[in-house]
Amino acid sequence: MSNLRPWILSQFDAERGRWMLWLPVAMGLGIAVYFELPVEPGLWIGPLVAAAAIVLASLAPSGSLARALAIGLVAAASGFGLIAWRTDSVAAPTLGRPLFGINVEGRIANIQRLPDGVRVVLEAVRLKGRGAPRHDMTPLKVRVSLSRGAPPLAIGDRLLVLANLSPPAGPAEPGAFDFQRLAWYQQLGAVGYALAPAMIVEPGKPRGFIRTLDALRAGITARILQALPGREGGVVAALLTGEQTAVDKNVAQAMRDSGLAHILAISGLHIVLVVGLVMGFVRYGIALIPPLALRIDAKKVAAVFALLAAIFYTAIAGAPVSAQRACAMASFVLLAVLLDRTALSLRLVAWSAVIVLAVAPESLTGASFQMSFAAVVALIAGWEAAGGWRRRLHERAEGTRHRWAWRLAAALGASIVTTLIASTATGAFAAYHFNRVSLLGVVANLLAVPLTGLWIMPWGLLAMVLMPLGLERFALVPMGWGVEGVGAIALYVSSWPEAATRVASLPGASLWLIAIGGLWLCLWRRRWRLAGLPVAVAGLLLAPPPAPDLLMSEDGRVLGLKDEHGQVHVASARTDRFVSEAWGRRQGQEGARRWTVSAEQQAAGLGCATGLCRWRKGPWRVALVSDDRRLAEACGAADIVLATVDAQGRCRGPRLVIDRRDAWHEGAQALWVDELGVRRETANARRGDRPWVPNSSMRRAAPVRAPGA
Repeated sequence: MSNLRPWILSQFDAERGRWMLWLPVAMGLGIAVYFELPVEPGLWIGPLVAAAAIVLASLAPSGSLARALAIGLVAAASGFGLIAWRTDSVAAPTLGRPLFGINVEGRIANIQRLPDGVRVVLEAVRLKGRGAPRHDMTPLKVRVSLSRGAPPLAIGDRLLVLANLSPPAGPAEPGAFDFQRLAWYQQLGAVGYALAPAMIVEPGKPRGFIRTLDALRAGITARILQALPGREGGVVAALLTGEQTAVDKNVAQAMRDSGLAHILAISGLHIVLVVGLVMGFVRYGIALIPPLALRIDAKKVAAVFALLAAIFYTAIAGAPVSAQRACAMASFVLLAVLLDRTALSLRLVAWSAVIVLAVAPESLTGASFQMSFAAVVALIAGWEAAGGWRRRLHERAEGTRHRWAWRLAAALGASIVTTLIASTATGAFAAYHFNRVSLLGVVANLLAVPLTGLWIMPWGLLAMVLMPLGLERFALVPMGWGVEGVGAIALYVSSWPEAATRVASLPGASLWLIAIGGLWLCLWRRRWRLAGLPVAVAGLLLAPPPAPDLLMSEDGRVLGLKDEHGQVHVASARTDRFVSEAWGRRQGQEGARRWTVSAEQQAAGLGCATGLCRWRKGPWRVALVSDDRRLAEACGAADIVLATVDAQGRCRGPRLVIDRRDAWHEGAQALWVDELGVRRETANARRGDRPWVPNSSMRRAAPVRAPGA
């Protein structure tokens, strides 16, 4: 042990040039600590800690590890302060209760075209009708799913629609995805769906550029679908304009099951392909004209064209958040080329992460941020680690007569290795957020990604160039052949047994260990970086937390239970597809089973009749009531009663009674039942006293001892 400390200090000193890479990690740590707090901290905490850390940094010797750690503390405190300030600055009214048949009028701020319809976000909202809140309590933004037959829409149009609205939904169960938190940072105060076709009451005027861009996107999509009327046309439209309404549902499901869904969503892959293709075409085009090649810097000219292409592609695709982040990172890379700096480096990625976290610190918790940066960091670290191997391969290729064959083999090998690294780096985050692992996704990506990069996207770029001339069909048809090939790969791979496997939710500690271990492995250069590998593996091996035995949704209308085989059942007359799927998905299942009277359920101790289910586990008799007329019967014969009806003051016999009012006030309910007692957890108590939590309370439910205990 006496030699360990000097050795560690020597390793840190040898990695002095890599210390800066940990700056965004420290910022992210401060942001993560903020979200883990049970109560909202004061706005003064972050600046105070940062100021104290700055003093410590100034006192530490220049270039010392102590100063580096103090600077890291400054970054962590800055991240903490930024997210606290951000939370306070975006505060906006949220709908207090559901509204039915309300007239919603607002200006379209965002249009999301999905395979099953259109969803719009309205700002400058007015609510008219019975129960409408006061003007000062009206949400700033409302999201509405429109019915079929909606008129052609453009950002800036003022829309009027009859809709049902409700507050943003909380977690389906304690620890599940928190949409209310996401909505808070988007200033989204209500969500709902249209009851009738929407009407445009005033076309958008002040945002002429945006309207022109939206019209251009719609026109390009129409011409694509005209040239390719089949299901290939829907995929091509999704790739070139981000329009997903025409994507065939079977193809979309196959893409998800095979791990190829990322190809349909405009993201980093597409931006990289566009940038790479444009740079290659421009550089080789200039090289074909020797007088021009001798007068200008082909690489820098190509970088300018690639930057313009990336911005245009992001804009024409509707500028989704993932594409915006990828475009920003590509812009940094291309600017580095223009300034004669190293284009691809972890230092550049680190500064990109710092900027993203400074602008939108809440993005740290999102799957998009985690997966995109995990893939980029892993790929660049792998590229750096393979430097010697790449040089030897290049020297060998240059010394042979068959250079083209070596170069082709190198390109294919690089594609395979890149796919393996990216899939490995993002797989754990996908499992954590989506409870799905595409076991054969690597195989599908090895086939589909090269096809997309080498065939589909080049024809797509050519189609965009030919479109003003009316000749886009000559490029779209061969592009459709490639899309058909990708679709065939997706359908084939998804048909294999266990192509896509559901996994139970990983504990939060797993994500921490995977992230820390992966960063340690990628950000250092010396051999001690290998210590991060067992840390990441340990994160993967952590056992999922035990699933709740009983569940109640946050609206108090859906009840669920887990039988002795681990299968989740929806044990109420009313079902909610989103809630039941979330319950099942978190346990590694496709969804919860509908409440039915079956021999299997009877064998599992679940007896059901109209409005009442009885279940027994150990000494506990449980009743799940969804019919007010069966409440008295349940209360007289059960130790635990979960009711979708109002049971306040009407059910005195059981040791524990939870009804819909409890869910309204405390959020979704989860209960763990064993021989010793019952442990109860609520969504609101788990999230703490935070601004986005309605009726937030720190009161935690006391455990209930078993009968006779």
